[in-house]
Amino acid sequence: MSKLLKTAVVCASVAMVGAPGMAESYFPNGIQFGVGVSASSGVNGFVGYANKSLDSFWLKRLGLRLDFASSSPIRAKVNSGINDIMGEDGIEIGDELTVQNGGLSARHFAALVDIYPFGDTWFLGGLRLTGGYVFGRLHLGADVKSKELPTGEFEFELDDIQYKYVGGTMNGKAIADWKYRGPYVGTGFDLGLFWGFKIFLDAGVVFTNKAAQLGLDVPTTGLYQWYNGEWTAVAGTNSLQQQLQAVLDNAKKNVIRDGQEELNKYKFYPMVKLGLMYRF
Repeated sequence: MSKLLKTAVVCASVAMVGAPGMAESYFPNGIQFGVGVSASSGVNGFVGYANKSLDSFWLKRLGLRLDFASSSPIRAKVNSGINDIMGEDGIEIGDELTVQNGGLSARHFAALVDIYPFGDTWFLGGLRLTGGYVFGRLHLGADVKSKELPTGEFEFELDDIQYKYVGGTMNGKAIADWKYRGPYVGTGFDLGLFWGFKIFLDAGVVFTNKAAQLGLDVPTTGLYQWYNGEWTAVAGTNSLQQQLQAVLDNAKKNVIRDGQEELNKYKFYPMVKLGLMYRF
């Protein structure tokens, strides 16, 4: 009798799957995934769950997502666009110096909770409020170069101290590095198209614990500092050269101090994302 019952259940299941109007699905209702672009992190994607067909008043209004993004797939195009803006000769910043070869890399990972206050209400059901936690990084860098002079020497001033490069041009590096993490608050919308396809939009901010950090790399190869009435090489291991290196490090900190103080005021990271999603 038990075997007959099991056989009947299996046959009924097969009949339901093959019955007209009953489409077979390999994913539970509510599984969702999306891909798009993030204005602050590059190519964006997510996987998650949100089922508007549930009977529970609260569960039909709840969604979960794991969200991630990276600029790596489009880095070449982004950097090419940055350099097109700078032009072939770069951007002149004074003292015969130019900024060239700009580059950007970004990424983030987030765990998000979506609240759909209107549930499955037509049109308004796509509106959501989002909270969560985000880890990410934004790195900007550019070369700081001097014009090549006929003498082969380039003199410049850093924090009221005279320096010069011997034997060519100065090739430094300016960077802004933002390693952020913190709670995310935002809003968004899922706009239905056809079947389970939708356009999604997210906009919000990460309230981070840390501001972007500025950096300036001044290579010491071929670098001389005006010290006690003469030019002295900075690179080396004797006590005087170590002292000059410390002076150089302090000068770099002083040069970027004002800019860093301004950046320290901004401890929120904006996020805007747009793309296409599918919900089963």
